[in-house]
Amino acid sequence: MCSSVDLRGPSSTPKAAPGPVQDIGEVYLEEHRELVLEEIRRIVREGSPGDDRAYRLMLDYPLRRAKGLRPALCIAVCRALGGEFEEVLPSAAVVEMYHNAFLIHDDIEDGSLTRRGGPALHRTHGIPAAVNCGDGLLALTLGPLLGNTDRLGLGRALRILDIYARAVLESFEGQAQELSWIDEGTWQLTDADYESMVRRKTCSYSFVAPGLVGAAVARAEPSVEALLVSFLESLGLAFQIQDDVLNLEEGRADYGKELAGDLWEGKRTLMLLHALRSAPEADREEALRILRKPRPTAGSSDVGLADLLREMVDERVIDEAARAAMLGYLDRRAAPPGEKTEGDVLFLRRLIDGHGGIEHARAVARRHAASAEVGWQRLAEVLADSVHTRFIAWLKDYVVQRTW
Repeated sequence: MCSSVDLRGPSSTPKAAPGPVQDIGEVYLEEHRELVLEEIRRIVREGSPGDDRAYRLMLDYPLRRAKGLRPALCIAVCRALGGEFEEVLPSAAVVEMYHNAFLIHDDIEDGSLTRRGGPALHRTHGIPAAVNCGDGLLALTLGPLLGNTDRLGLGRALRILDIYARAVLESFEGQAQELSWIDEGTWQLTDADYESMVRRKTCSYSFVAPGLVGAAVARAEPSVEALLVSFLESLGLAFQIQDDVLNLEEGRADYGKELAGDLWEGKRTLMLLHALRSAPEADREEALRILRKPRPTAGSSDVGLADLLREMVDERVIDEAARAAMLGYLDRRAAPPGEKTEGDVLFLRRLIDGHGGIEHARAVARRHAASAEVGWQRLAEVLADSVHTRFIAWLKDYVVQRTW
């Protein structure tokens, strides 16, 4: 690990000489995450006086292992442009609160089993409590945004509110698009269709909005904001495609979400769409039949035993053929008619592998990463060298190299 960086001091100098370049980003994320979590604790405490249970539940997802990428990006852009840490911190905390509220609701909509290495909130506390918790987190974001009127003045406060309002709406639209594709069985989609959905669902609130909020706090010129949007959209696309790829990579102990969850949920990822376009008609029809089936409801199949069998393959206790035979037996005994089975998901995975779906997705991710590199070169010309600028430079490489 490299030496601690100066988070609050002058934007042009770190507290101590930084270590290797590859360490800068991890340290920056870790140290900013702690500061943002403390700010979130403060916001939640003020919003729920005397209600200890609500306080604990709202902090469940934020306190799980996570990167804290969004608030760190918001702070880094602000500081790289000469803004003050104390001025941007509440707005940076807001984007992390939005993110966690969206995750809670997203897990319910998708029927997800796990999140950040633990059970999804609706599985441990029930759907009503989880929905309410997500709603509460969203409601609490209004306080810091209104507080910006005193902290930053009316002009900047309204600009930040407008950025977040647009980002939340675009995220809703992107999620609605993805859910409709699943519900309607849509598969004749191009890579451009997928990218359009991701720009709204992920890029807007995860990359563009944090960057624009940081720029607004720092009073950046519109020309700088335009450079940021171009760079961050490409970065966000590369990030989401890598996220989709990681969802299919076996043997990753550090991956905090459900392995192959996107296939259980029927999400139209680049890998799946490429496989459907490339497959023979018979295989495509079988895949579409599987995709029309809902995922099992919690408790309707022994997901825990399926996970154990996967671990046994990883530890070479049994081979893949034995695992497939056991899963088939479990499917026949336990899966209610009409729901996806482990065998169904295995068929989809083999279809993707057989038609180079992952390789295709990685190639598209590399293309967007290359676009981000071009955007970064233009943006870097208007940024002074600082630990904050170096973090943004590190981020453009990290999004396609990360393992969780």
